[in-house]
Formats: sequence, C-alpha cells, structure tokens
Amino acid sequence: MARHLDFYFDCSSPWTYLAFHAVQPLAAELGAEIVWKPILVGGVFNTVNPTVYESRAKPNPRKHAYMLKDLADWARLYGLRIVFPPSVFPVNSVKCMRGAFVALDEGKLVPYATAAFEAYWSDDLDIAREDVLADIAEKAGLERQRFFAAIESEDCKKRLRANTDELITRGGFGSPTFFVGNSMFFGNDRLPLVRAAWEASPEAAGEAARGAA
Repeated sequence: MARHLDFYFDCSSPWTYLAFHAVQPLAAELGAEIVWKPILVGGVFNTVNPTVYESRAKPNPRKHAYMLKDLADWARLYGLRIVFPPSVFPVNSVKCMRGAFVALDEGKLVPYATAAFEAYWSDDLDIAREDVLADIAEKAGLERQRFFAAIESEDCKKRLRANTDELITRGGFGSPTFFVGNSMFFGNDRLPLVRAAWEASPEAAGEAARGAA
C-alpha cells in the first residue's frame, strides 16, 4: 500500500471544510503524505449521485434540522465558523477549483484552499466572483494575472475533469472522499476509520516493528 492518503475535495461543501481542517493534523501524526485531488463535485452528482438535487429541492424537515445541528456541533468541535446556508448556495465552484491546480503547482494548495473555504463558509462570500477569487489568490501568495490566465487554460480544465472522472471510476459519489490504498472513505466523520485503515496497513505494522527494534 502506498504511503499516501488521497483527498478528493471541492470547496463548495461544508463537510469538506471540516475534513480539510481535520485531515492535516491526522496525516502529520500518522506520517502520511496527503495527495490533494481537487474535483468538481457537481460533475460527480450529475453522473452518479443525482438524488442530491432531489433532497435539496424537497428536504426532510427532521433530517434537515438534525443536519444543521450536526454541522454546528462539528464546527464547534473544530473551532471553525461555518455559515449555513450561505447567501449563495449551491455555488458555482468551477473556477475556484481550477485555481486549486495553480496553487498545487506552486506548493500553495493548503493556503489557497484554506482561503477559499474561509471566504465561502466563514465570510459568506461568493467564490464564483472574480473579486473574491482575486482575494483568495492573493492570500495564498499567487500572482493575480497568472492565476486568472491559468484558470481559463485548457490544462486546468482537463485536470479538473480528470480528477472528477477518476473519483467516479474509483467508486466515489461526493466530497470529501479519502482513499487509503484502494479503500474508500466518505465524509468528515469517517476520519477515525481512515486512521484505523492506515494503522492496519502492512507498511504501518512494519514501521512499528522497526521502531520497536
């Protein structure tokens, strides 16, 4: 099993904001490299999970009330501020997620995604707007002109489609999705299972044995 953790994500999901925050200290503790996989979750829904749109159109009142409580509980636990629903929901995150590849190539994915998550979920800003994206790019240390040129490039468009298609091919149906080897886990609340899968891997057992020797 490869010693990395795949993290498929779209900044338009509040549960992904939670997972993005929590997976980083977990990976550091486990000695795992996170392979960041920006996707367009709407493309996943359209292809394999269209019932998401039905549940949004006709939400179950009890389930929706519990979801709001659950989201608030997790945000409180992690010390995050999440405004739900934001003023624009759902949001068109396609340009924001293309921009993640610009940040990834410059080694600035974490500050970029952090700024995007905070802009949308904490500050209630529309991450489809050019001025909001410009501020996100600036906070991540990305040069504005290059950033906006890149997100319109065929390269970024192809990479976003490729990651989205890859997640679908691997059995995924939403964001956030983690993979430890070929074992898939969906959702922020599955991180304890991610830990267990990592620690149960043959490589982890071998490392523990070497450490005890």
